[in-house]
Amino acid sequence: MTARIALAAAAKSGPPVSAYRRRLGVAAIVLVSAILLFSHRALADEGGVSFWVPGFFGSLAATPQQPGWSLANIYYHTSVSAGGDVARSREFTLGRVPGNVTVNANLNLHVNATGDLGFVIPTYVFATPVFGGQASASLVGAYGVVSTTLAGQLSGNLTGPGGGNIPFMRSDSLSDTTWGFGDLIPQFALRWNAGVHNYMTYITGDIPVGAYDSNRLSNIGIGHGAIDAGGGYTYFNPATGHEFSGVLGFTYNFKNTSTQYQNGVDMHFDWGASQFLTKQVQVGLVGYAYKEAGCDSGSGDRIGCFQSQVFGVGPQFGYVFPLSQGLQGYINLKGYGEFGNSARPAGWNTWLTFVISPAAAPPPPAHRMITK
Repeated sequence: MTARIALAAAAKSGPPVSAYRRRLGVAAIVLVSAILLFSHRALADEGGVSFWVPGFFGSLAATPQQPGWSLANIYYHTSVSAGGDVARSREFTLGRVPGNVTVNANLNLHVNATGDLGFVIPTYVFATPVFGGQASASLVGAYGVVSTTLAGQLSGNLTGPGGGNIPFMRSDSLSDTTWGFGDLIPQFALRWNAGVHNYMTYITGDIPVGAYDSNRLSNIGIGHGAIDAGGGYTYFNPATGHEFSGVLGFTYNFKNTSTQYQNGVDMHFDWGASQFLTKQVQVGLVGYAYKEAGCDSGSGDRIGCFQSQVFGVGPQFGYVFPLSQGLQGYINLKGYGEFGNSARPAGWNTWLTFVISPAAAPPPPAHRMITK
């Protein structure tokens, strides 16, 4: 039986269609709740780093889930680099440039960073409807390592308190590695289903308790609080296996009291498109667009507006399988190559996810009509 025929057969049976949608939705939605802690934080919007990690949402983001507890475990690797704009920002943050002068130009500075993190994300999906939709609550925690190097020459003119200009040049070569826990990220979401159309809204934020020191080159936490909210849509047709999802959101950043720096408002759009070859096997593409819509501010901002942006795209593969009578497993591998970056590092990142979630309830048994 071909994948299309198998999916069409499931669609004709009524209740199993919604069960199939929930089964896939639990795995995928737990996956997208995972990556909000890291990616480019080794560098900064302050220094090029944001609270929102592009790629946080992906395929099936708005589809219903199976009520109950689920648990996602994720291995995340990233490798990024940036040129003079981000490197210069890090020089200011680290206090490498005297506080009573400004640097008007810079040359040949580069920052490189890699990160390896493990995430644990428990999620609870409520059975009782909220505003006619399905509510869920998650908490993201992480532990891992970030390594960063900064090297090159910083040059330009130093403008002193009296207005005089002094030629400035210095060679720097710095490296730092940090092990530790990341910030805590709670999230609450609501999802609604109308046939093949699914809608969602969410709110999340950053509790800045992770490993962070403004005098350190590598950090896992971001050093400030943030609130992020948005909404999304998923088209998913179990009869054909076609799926597309998109989620738009905005981040408000609180001031970093260690550096007196406040990132501007961030805008982000994450998307995923996939085809289910069978009810278990999923292939497709994922991508994101990130743009800082507002300017950075605060007394610690010595480099101006510094609006970050980056784009990314890459492949994905997913597989759903039974673990027991009441549990199912989901494995997902996806990766992004980044491009079009400005005032932000870019490179590539990969996510390997394993999710344990409640299995969809089986359809009710058919009853044979008895006639005399």
